[in-house]
Amino acid sequence: MRFQDAAPDARAIVYAGIQADPLVGRLADLLDGASTAQLVLARAVMNGETTDPDTWRSMVPACFPDERSEAILTASLQVAERGEQVRSQFRGAIVEALTERLLRSRAPSANAVRRERRILFDGVRAEIHPYDVTVELPGAAEAYDCKWGARGINADVLHQLDDARLHAAGEDDGLLVGLIVFDTRLACLVRLEQMTAPHEATRLVTIESLAGLARRRP
Repeated sequence: MRFQDAAPDARAIVYAGIQADPLVGRLADLLDGASTAQLVLARAVMNGETTDPDTWRSMVPACFPDERSEAILTASLQVAERGEQVRSQFRGAIVEALTERLLRSRAPSANAVRRERRILFDGVRAEIHPYDVTVELPGAAEAYDCKWGARGINADVLHQLDDARLHAAGEDDGLLVGLIVFDTRLACLVRLEQMTAPHEATRLVTIESLAGLARRRP
């Protein structure tokens, strides 16, 4: 099993610009260490239903007054105020950036955590789509696909993750595969119940369990 950078294409080049936007990094920093209530606040605001800050303060009173919550609200509103397509891209980039930060906090080396990487196996055709975030450690590698919401979970993603796990096992390598979904566990479980693709061995990380990514691999 070996890792490889994804081949750059037009989509990747455009998305790289969004990933590099300071707003993405600022929100990832704010959400790293945030409470579950603050994560739910960020998700709700970035969905763009309203951009009135007082409305959110009244809807989620448990988060206010609080300096971090105010900063999360301000930054999330900047995402919400963008057009639907751009907003969608920013949200995905934020989830990936947050995942990277959480994994790096417990990796023995920052270089072990990478973005947009393919996994290659001997005699197996490589997947076209790279994994969003990987932890590249001998015998303890991890590969994650990141989603903004439960609706982003689909059969192709589940098959890709499980196939990678099986191929790694066939080479006597350890590979933990998982889905990072910036949504509630209940929403994800309801979505998964509709899927026939294998997912029993795929780790599911949701808003309620995001902090667990910073702890040692189970």
